[in-house]
Amino acid sequence: MALSDYLVTIGLEVHCQIKTKTKMFCSCRAGFGYEPNTNVCPTCLGMPGALPVLNEFAIERTILTGMMLGCTTPPLCKWDRKNYFYADMPKNYQLTQLDLPLCIGGEVPLFPWSYPADVIAAGVPPFRTVKLDHIHLEEDVAKLTHHANHSLIDFNRAGTPLMEIVSQPDLTSSDETYAYLKSLQQILICGGISDADMEKGQMRCDVNVSLRPHRQKELGTKIEMKNINSMSAVRRALEYEIRRQSDELDRGIAQVQCTRRWDDERGESILMRTKEDAHDYRYHTCPDLVPIHTAPLVERVRGEVPELPGRKHARLMEDYALSEYDANTLVADIAVCAYFEEAAAASKHAKKIANWVINTLPNILGEKETTLEECPVRPQALAGLVDIVEEGIVSNNQAKEVLEALWENPGISAEEAANKLGYKKADTGALDAILDKVIAENPKEVELVKGGNAKLINFLTGQVMKASAVKPNPKIVTELLQAKLGV
Repeated sequence: MALSDYLVTIGLEVHCQIKTKTKMFCSCRAGFGYEPNTNVCPTCLGMPGALPVLNEFAIERTILTGMMLGCTTPPLCKWDRKNYFYADMPKNYQLTQLDLPLCIGGEVPLFPWSYPADVIAAGVPPFRTVKLDHIHLEEDVAKLTHHANHSLIDFNRAGTPLMEIVSQPDLTSSDETYAYLKSLQQILICGGISDADMEKGQMRCDVNVSLRPHRQKELGTKIEMKNINSMSAVRRALEYEIRRQSDELDRGIAQVQCTRRWDDERGESILMRTKEDAHDYRYHTCPDLVPIHTAPLVERVRGEVPELPGRKHARLMEDYALSEYDANTLVADIAVCAYFEEAAAASKHAKKIANWVINTLPNILGEKETTLEECPVRPQALAGLVDIVEEGIVSNNQAKEVLEALWENPGISAEEAANKLGYKKADTGALDAILDKVIAENPKEVELVKGGNAKLINFLTGQVMKASAVKPNPKIVTELLQAKLGV
């Protein structure tokens, strides 16, 4: 059968580190970039007799995540031990939640701007949401780094609060899966839950995929791919795995439930092991942690639900009269959107500011090899620059020089930067006199312009610019010349 003869079903288990100061069950620092094995203690190293203490803030952040995604929180939640033996889990069991998690149900919207660029260019599918099964909270494991003949282990990550956001088998393509991850990432960042940086391991996912013929009601055999570390890699992995499974099914090779590892360099998935079921982990209630009555925590975080990307998108179009494209671009990056809104609040030209933030500023940041967070041109300065462009004090080309001056002199205003460069609003009377003088001194060129040689107006504009004590906007000078000459 052709690939189109199979129904593809995809479910995701997304693991996301919560942004907390300390770990889930001890007071060790949580975070990225520390020297290996420096943020550890008897509890997160699994020493005998060390007891866990709950991180209340991490529990609140998980409940808040559930609220943002439309989940419900049961009145009572508990903790379980998931038993397995592996070098990255020092206790040989993981503290997690099995049957009474913090969040149940909910959904993730697939924002139109979250699809891959090629899909957006071709036209995104109709809007839909992806149903969630639950969200539970657990502790992260240590980080293993494998080399040719040995492996290194860093226990700094062990014990970091880790949410597992489990979808229902409700995705049908690699493109939808990419959009799901991107949309989820934006929501998590928007709520301050996590930086959700996949390259730093703050957000990781396991992908479950199965194929079945269209006429078959029950799902096909589930194949899991573990810990893929980028959205584009997830997309590539799914496209490969879907082809692999369809080819084998066409040849009559039955699929066996298993876990596979995605090798992005080779562009193929590799069998790791046959998949364990829940009973293989011998789950049981953790005797060291009491159940949680969640009602007080739910009430505490209810007022913290932020403006979510979907609502923000609608407000950007409504409040600033932006196009759907501009709103899509801005809302896709929370830091860029915040920069835009701060600049727009200081100006009457929100649409023009959007153009600068979307088109000009990224080019400058790329040339300077820096980030928006490190950009010395603050939003108010950019707003001032847009204002003097719209007022005709500087041209678009001159504005680039002013922007460079703002970059080199943080803290000064756009008007001050323009003044230092000699770009000032010319005195109307003085400029009018210069125009008359240039027209009188260049009768031949004036006649040619009046005769239809439009390009020569640029020559006259140049003469006015040279004669002026300040540097007026060339566009304004050209328009004044055209008015005087009647062309």
